[in-house]
Amino acid sequence: MPRSERSPLLLAGLLATAGVAHFAAPRQFDETVPRSLPGTPRTWTYASGVAELALAAGLALPRTRKAAALATAAFFVGVFPANVKMAVDWRHRPAPQKAAAIGRLPLQIPLVLWARGVAKNAEGRA
Repeated sequence: MPRSERSPLLLAGLLATAGVAHFAAPRQFDETVPRSLPGTPRTWTYASGVAELALAAGLALPRTRKAAALATAAFFVGVFPANVKMAVDWRHRPAPQKAAAIGRLPLQIPLVLWARGVAKNAEGRA
């Protein structure tokens, strides 16, 4: 399978894994939900898990890949505030945890670019 065909499936796998994790271990995600959002953190944790699973399914299907990839890029931008909150909240934790929280921040850029690249590659195949 060419790399351009594997890329959307790898991104789908990443999202599916994250989506399942939101249900398997929700407490760690609850802690990253900004307090300014209405409702309970658990509701946002489950909603983002559902969104990740839906995006993964959309990326896996060639017919919906472009739209799902664009939505995935927007999703990665949308969850950035939670990553910022985590970095701020974890600034006094042990070095490995603090490094992981801070390291997530610049990771959003290649994730957004990856999703946009998947969308671009899907354009010619729709």
